Amino acid sequence: MNYLEFEKPLAEIEGKAEELRALARNNEGMDIAKEAAALDKKASDLLKDLYKNLDPWRKCQVARHPDRPHCKDYIDTLFTEFTTLAGDRNFADDHAVMGGLARFNDQPVMVIGQEKGSDTKTRIERNFGMARPEGYRKAIRLMDLAHRFGLPVITLVDTPGAYPGKGAEERGQSEAIARSTQKCLEIGVPLISVIIGEGGSGGAVAFATANRVAMLEHSIYSVITPEGCASILWKDAERMREAANALRLTAQDLHKLGVIDRIIDEPLGGAQRKRNEAIESVGKAIGAMLKELSGKKPAELIKDRRDKFLTMGAKGLAA
Repeated sequence: MNYLEFEKPLAEIEGKAEELRALARNNEGMDIAKEAAALDKKASDLLKDLYKNLDPWRKCQVARHPDRPHCKDYIDTLFTEFTTLAGDRNFADDHAVMGGLARFNDQPVMVIGQEKGSDTKTRIERNFGMARPEGYRKAIRLMDLAHRFGLPVITLVDTPGAYPGKGAEERGQSEAIARSTQKCLEIGVPLISVIIGEGGSGGAVAFATANRVAMLEHSIYSVITPEGCASILWKDAERMREAANALRLTAQDLHKLGVIDRIIDEPLGGAQRKRNEAIESVGKAIGAMLKELSGKKPAELIKDRRDKFLTMGAKGLAA
């Protein structure tokens, strides 16, 4: 288990409990049940206290936790008969974006998501979830295909933002993001998006301009990372905590503003502690959102999506 900075006291308590149990395993006559139970209770109480009121910066840390379930984990668990569709038919296949045909609860769908990778090798291969232009153009191709065959589109968002490299800019990064966002608004099928970790900048908007947008409880969604915001505003990336507070990037803030439609509860301690439980919760939310949109005609779905984004923020301002 990887512990975050603010979880260090918890790591110490859980470490002591594990040391006791290791001693007991090596000494059959040793009875440590009472001591271990007391440490377990102390750890449980501390975990509740730590996650009771997370501030925005701590939510950023949880959203970026390396052990959180990633796009591939959700696809492997929630979808059946997943068939990968690769390439943008123009330049290359971007491994930061994975997508293809699948079945969700036996319903044919198109699923597209950003994958960060789970170890050093796959993180480099997936470019840490930062898509290049060909990734967005692949998403456009898959959305076009879904529109042609009347398949709902489900997107799983988890990216710090679009890749800012020289080659990406030369190949039209901003144009690709804009066209992907435009395509989200044009397709006449249900489009559902779930932010499962980081929803960073235009890289997230290009996937999340949807009829229904949900966020996991401790995920984040923002126009820029707190570090990037602090660097621009104060020329000091170390003021990221201050920036995180100002950006209103938490699921709770964005739900109040009407930017997202639904918050998906996470297990105590974050999705990284009980991965299967978190994935199951996302699956239930996707099922509920698909049901809300079922039976709507293409023109209704497009109007619903456009109206949603034209009125965005009005809910929070009215409150």
